[in-house]
Amino acid sequence: MKICFVVNGIDTETCGTTVYIMFEALKRKHEVHMMGVGDFNFKHDEAISINSVSLSKNVDPKSPEEYLELLQSEKAKKKTIVAKDLDVLFIRNNPTEEGSSRQWAEQAGVAFGRMIQQEGVLVLNDAYALSNAFIDKLYFEELPSSIKPASLITRKKEDILDFFEKHKKKMVLKPLEGSGGKDVYLIDKNEKNLNQIIENITQQGYVIAQEFLPAVKDGDVRVLLMNGRVMEKDGNYGIIRRVAGKGEFRSNFALGASADSSPLTDAIKKIIDITAPKLIRDGLFFVGLDIVKDKLIEINVLSPGGLDHFKDIGLPDFSDVIVESIEKKVEYKRLYGNTISNRELATMA
Repeated sequence: MKICFVVNGIDTETCGTTVYIMFEALKRKHEVHMMGVGDFNFKHDEAISINSVSLSKNVDPKSPEEYLELLQSEKAKKKTIVAKDLDVLFIRNNPTEEGSSRQWAEQAGVAFGRMIQQEGVLVLNDAYALSNAFIDKLYFEELPSSIKPASLITRKKEDILDFFEKHKKKMVLKPLEGSGGKDVYLIDKNEKNLNQIIENITQQGYVIAQEFLPAVKDGDVRVLLMNGRVMEKDGNYGIIRRVAGKGEFRSNFALGASADSSPLTDAIKKIIDITAPKLIRDGLFFVGLDIVKDKLIEINVLSPGGLDHFKDIGLPDFSDVIVESIEKKVEYKRLYGNTISNRELATMA
């Protein structure tokens, strides 16, 4: 299998979920490439090409960390490859992590992904599904209200203040397009700078006002789904609790949250059962759900992570389960050609 992973930038990539999956594919003797979102090349009437890095066959890294270090070193093999020669393009860049100087990078991965998908390459997640769910917090709002906290999306300050009053003067405010807990605020009746906070977030775009869930004090639960099902290996599930640090309500690893175990509760099962049909229909292969008790608070379809923290609680990192599923999809595509659409194939177990 010849597979290429799209990241924000090769030099800036850190050793997380993407590198763990890449390392597993490398161990299984697949041809693995990494590219930045700015490494696509298009010429009229020619196939799209990709500037990528990979390792020579005689280089044998012993860990994901060493693998990334080699890919970012002079030992990496730089090569321009024809995109349609790939078996799989795995889009893993996170547009919300791009700064103002790289606005061009936000949608490039998905846009070129659509074109490469049209050339017959298996693209994960389905590039058209990613286009539809590009603002994943807005995609989240398409899910049934029974599994979500009350929320409002607007840029109108008066509506936000009205929401605040209706929810007993306690709410969470965050930008519609954001990640990693950046610019997420817990607002209560003691907040003196509410107007300033609203103005700060609205300068970035739309604002989400969300009902505060008291159970967040116990952290949230990240559930990783593959093909619409929670990842499973040897009786273990791809579930991890993220516990916020002292004095912090945001349960993001990037903000110092710690990892803890969590069972697959009936409430989580219900949320998965309600969410999965839409994810499967839309062609979203690998997705992260963030859950507080019995409510889904966020969905990540662009670059869900957490595999690198599973070892902290004695769980496998599940990268082998992910690569095995991709291998099956490549085999199905070999057998059936284009008679099965990319969207169907993306979530086919």
